Amino acid sequence: MRAYVMLTTKPGTSMEVLKYIKEVGSLEGVVQADSVFGRFDAIVVVEVPSLEKLSEVVYKVIEKVPNVIHTETAIVLTGSKSEK
Repeated sequence: MRAYVMLTTKPGTSMEVLKYIKEVGSLEGVVQADSVFGRFDAIVVVEVPSLEKLSEVVYKVIEKVPNVIHTETAIVLTGSKSEK
């Protein structure tokens, strides 16, 4: 299961938040984390085996990272052609 977790951070802290996520690092399930321009400050790509594990990663880890104000999660419904 893949999900995109969009983060809103305190102003000026998105790079700090991503550094923390990458250092805690081999944070189970996190495959990519990028700072972005737009409505959100960062997007984290998470791949986990179950919805329960996704909940753990988002609610127990990512949302507790210092300076994270809000998260919004988009769960991928189907895999891309390259995954089939």
